Amino acid sequence: MTDLTTVETYLTNHLEESIAELSLLVAQPSVAAQNWGLQECAALVGQMLTKRSFSVEIIPTDGAPVVFAERKGKTDKTLLFYNHYDVQPAEPLELWETPPFEPALREGKLYGRGVSDDKGHLTARLHAIDAILAADGELPCNIKFIIEGEEETSSLHLHGFIQQNKEKLSAEACIWEFGGVDEREIPMQYLGLRGICYVELSAETANSDVHSGLGGSIFPNAAWRLTWALATLKGPDERILIPGWYDDILPPTPRDRELMSALPDPAWEYKSRYGVEHFLKGLTGGVELTMAEVFEPTCTICGLTSGYQGPGSKTVLPAQASAKVDFRLALGQSPEKCLLLLRSHLDEQGFKDIKITFLGGEPAARTDPDDPFIKIVVESAEEIYEAKMEIVPMVGGSGPNHPFVHELGLPVATAGLGYPDTRAHAPNENIRLDLYLKHARHMARVIYLFSNPPL
Repeated sequence: MTDLTTVETYLTNHLEESIAELSLLVAQPSVAAQNWGLQECAALVGQMLTKRSFSVEIIPTDGAPVVFAERKGKTDKTLLFYNHYDVQPAEPLELWETPPFEPALREGKLYGRGVSDDKGHLTARLHAIDAILAADGELPCNIKFIIEGEEETSSLHLHGFIQQNKEKLSAEACIWEFGGVDEREIPMQYLGLRGICYVELSAETANSDVHSGLGGSIFPNAAWRLTWALATLKGPDERILIPGWYDDILPPTPRDRELMSALPDPAWEYKSRYGVEHFLKGLTGGVELTMAEVFEPTCTICGLTSGYQGPGSKTVLPAQASAKVDFRLALGQSPEKCLLLLRSHLDEQGFKDIKITFLGGEPAARTDPDDPFIKIVVESAEEIYEAKMEIVPMVGGSGPNHPFVHELGLPVATAGLGYPDTRAHAPNENIRLDLYLKHARHMARVIYLFSNPPL
C-alpha cells in the first residue's frame, strides 16, 4: 500500500477546498418529495465526477436521473460506491438557525439540508479519491459510483434500473451511502436494513365538507371512517392484526444475537435524547430492546389529515381523510405481498372503500458479518477512530440495499461521517468537520486495502 503520509497530508491541507465543494452541492436544492432541483443537482454531481476524469453518464429513469460514473484503476478489482443526491424537505423552515440551502460554517460544523444525508458522504469520498490521485497519479482499483435522486422517496425506480444495468454495475464490493459514530464516538458497521412498505390510506364520504349540525347525526364522517379502519391494523399489544403478516419472517440467528449482545444498552441514551419515559411491550433495555428494535415489523401512523385544524373552532363534518402509514418489514417480508395482505384485510373488515396508495417500498437485506470485505472496512477504521468498529447486524431504518445484495451479489459495508446530533431529516442538519476528515481518511485506506488485501 502507498505510504499514507502523503495521502493524509493532502486530505488535511485540502480540507477547506473539499468543504467548499460540499457547500456548492448543498446550495443546490434537490428535494425528491417536491421534485425540486433534481435535474440540476444530477448535472452538478456529474460535473464533479467528470472533473476527476471519471467517465460519467446521467441516465434518465421514470423518476429522477441516475448518475453513473466509472474510472479504471491499476487492478481489475472494482469497488462500487452507492450515494444519493436527493434530500429531505427542509420544512419547518422557521426552525432553521440559518437558511437550509445556504451552507453555514460555525464552531467546527457545516449546516445545511443534505450536508450529512447524503451530500457530505459523497464529497468526502471524492476527497479521498483526490488524495490518492495526488499521491499515485492513478487509482489502485476500478471505482464506480451509482448516485440516485429518489432515495428519500423509497428509491421507486432504482431496483428496475439495477436489473437493467447489472453488467454496468458489476463489482466485487459496495460502500453504502451512510455511516458514522455513536454517542461514545465509536464507529459503527451497520450490515442490514429493514424493508418498508409505505402507503397512504384515504377515505372519502361526500363531495364536500358539511356543516356538522346538518350532517353530524345522519352523514358518514370520513375522519371516523378512516380511524376505525386504522384501528383494525394493530392491537394494544402492538401486534399487527393483518392475517398472514408474520408468516414469511425469518427469525434472527444466534450470530445476530451474539453481535447485538456485544453492543451497549441504548435505553438510557434513547430516553434522554428523545424524552420517552418507557418502551413498548414492557421492554426495559438490553439485548431484548435492541433485537425488538430491528428484527420485528412495525405499523406506524406517520401523519393524519382531515377536516379543520386551524386556530379556533369550525363545526364541520369532513368529507375526506387520509393517513400516511409506514410498515417496516422484517427479513423475509416483501412489500408486494404486504400490499395484497393489507387490501384483503381491509376488505374483510368492511373497509373496501378505503383507498390504498402505494408510496414506495423495498424488502429487507443484509450482508454476512464475516465477509472478508467487512473485515477490511472494520479493521481499517481502528487506527483513525482510535476505537474498534462495532458490528450491528441490522438497523431499524430502510434503504434500497436489497438489489445490491441479491441482484448484484455484493457485500455492502457502511461507513460515514454521521454522529448522533447530525439532525438528518430535521432542521439544522449538520456535519462535524473532524468526522468529515476521518471519513475521507477511512475511505482512502479502504480503497487501498480492497485493491491489495493483506494475506
